[in-house]
Amino acid sequence: MLKDYKLHTTKDTYTIAPISSESYLQINRKDGSLKMTDTLPNVQEEESILWIYGVMGFIKLLAGEYLLAITERELIGSIHDKNIFRVGAFQILPLARNLDNLTEEEKSREQYYVNLLESHLRTNTFYFSYDYDLTQSMQRQLQLNSNDPLYKRADERFFWNRFVSSKLIDSELDLSEYILPVMQGFIEINPCNLNGKSFTWGIITRRSRHRPGTRYFSRGIDENGHVSNFVETEQFVLHEDKQLSYVQTRGSIPVYWAQIINLKYTPKLWIGETRKSLAAARMHFDEQIRIYGPQVLVNLVNKKGYELPMGQAYARTVEQLNDPRIHYIHFDFHAECSKMRWHRINLLLDQLKDKLVEQGFTYVLNPGSSGQTVKQTQTSVIRSNCMDCLDRTNVVQSTIARWILNRQLRDLEILTPDQLLEDQQELMNTYRNVWADNADGVSCVYSGTGALKTDFTRTGKRTKVGALKDLENSIVRYCKNNFMDGSRQDSFDLFLGRYRPDGKPVQKEDQRSLRIRVVPYIMLFALFMLIINIVNPSYSGFQSITSYVLLLLFWISVLISGVRFAIQHGDQFVQWPRLLELPSTEEIEEIPTMTEKEGTMAPPDISNDLL
Repeated sequence: MLKDYKLHTTKDTYTIAPISSESYLQINRKDGSLKMTDTLPNVQEEESILWIYGVMGFIKLLAGEYLLAITERELIGSIHDKNIFRVGAFQILPLARNLDNLTEEEKSREQYYVNLLESHLRTNTFYFSYDYDLTQSMQRQLQLNSNDPLYKRADERFFWNRFVSSKLIDSELDLSEYILPVMQGFIEINPCNLNGKSFTWGIITRRSRHRPGTRYFSRGIDENGHVSNFVETEQFVLHEDKQLSYVQTRGSIPVYWAQIINLKYTPKLWIGETRKSLAAARMHFDEQIRIYGPQVLVNLVNKKGYELPMGQAYARTVEQLNDPRIHYIHFDFHAECSKMRWHRINLLLDQLKDKLVEQGFTYVLNPGSSGQTVKQTQTSVIRSNCMDCLDRTNVVQSTIARWILNRQLRDLEILTPDQLLEDQQELMNTYRNVWADNADGVSCVYSGTGALKTDFTRTGKRTKVGALKDLENSIVRYCKNNFMDGSRQDSFDLFLGRYRPDGKPVQKEDQRSLRIRVVPYIMLFALFMLIINIVNPSYSGFQSITSYVLLLLFWISVLISGVRFAIQHGDQFVQWPRLLELPSTEEIEEIPTMTEKEGTMAPPDISNDLL
């Protein structure tokens, strides 16, 4: 199904006109009221006509409401003949004609808000379908009424534009035609052929809108049981009248913890274990079990060093929950797979095989028809995590999914009993590249860069070139996480409704003392002078050489002093969010066990991978 609309703009109204209907939605630009009409604006009154492909929603800022419209879409495939699209571009259209009612300070804030929205919509990847529910797994769809409007069937966790759609959802009018659930994540749909049999294989990755944010500004769990970077990934196979799917999840370790950025490569680690934390973890797992069934927890953090307290806190939490529906495995990924021994991931697979066989996967005959038959369902889920739930987690999830895909293709008799997916070169190339692209997609939103270790995902082996690429990505992550993620966090908080613009001023962009603010400029000037003197030396004779060396040493000492000063006052040099204050670790009450571990300035250690 395709839905195209024309957006008619006049001085007083926006009118959204579906091409296939003679009933139109009209938005009053003065008061934001909505009404249905069967007449279009007069041609003489129209200021513009814009083709749009859906309404993302409305958001209220200081000057009034803004209409968020999808103006470009890209067809990426179909599921059961239902088209799936990636959003190509948006437009943010103000209902107010000008900002005359705002003060100069408010105009500045308004522009900051609009810039945040533009950045959020431009830098994230969004998907939608007019008639397929992308927010629900294929198994969950079996329990839903397919006659309900799409937005009523949507899983609210993955309904990314739920907040900005609230104006349409809460209206007394029936606006189902205009409410379009959009998900943030990754989708790839591939037609495949093996042994002369055609089938469709793909993955859908859904990011939760709860506890959203960036790597260091969104960690752990909140009081509602929501964890940071919670992502559901569904792998599916469609063949003839058969539909098979398998779901995995990932999410931050469900305790109160934080990494406090201060220019150190590994920031200070804070862990607070309280009765409040345990209650939040219980809420989290109760919800996960209700949705997915028993939980198989795969913890991939290190068992020594900086990450050790995180593993200990997670293990204690699971022990205190004492829930037979939760099975906990701690697999020290870096220790087990060090020195290029990546085949040792199979040790984890060996521990999981009984659980994988027991949980199975969803298998449906004639899906969506009157003759639909459910042969089996997935009865539990693997929930994986590392510190970021990115790089190590991606590798493990793709390995588990490959094992499952072998079973699925054998059940469909696409693979013969003596064949392995790993031996089918063309299909494996597709498989590896899609999972690596998925890893990059998940990572870019949370960390600001593509995933690490994707050389293994793409090729099946770890390489020195891949390790060096990881070093490059790690350095870029460091820069983005310290100097750019404050505004990225603001964009999440604004779009998803955690922050509502009001009359209160946001934090000023730079409230630091003059001494702090001038240091970067002094360092840049010293670096510039050092480079100039090295590139274009000017000396003759012994005394001139001595003066030249002393001059170089002077500029080097200025640089070193600047770096030392910045490290000592690290929290003054990073970019913090301006819209919402981060929760203070001191606000957590009743802390019987609290761990603080200092960070280091050490760069990422890739020596094990290069040996």
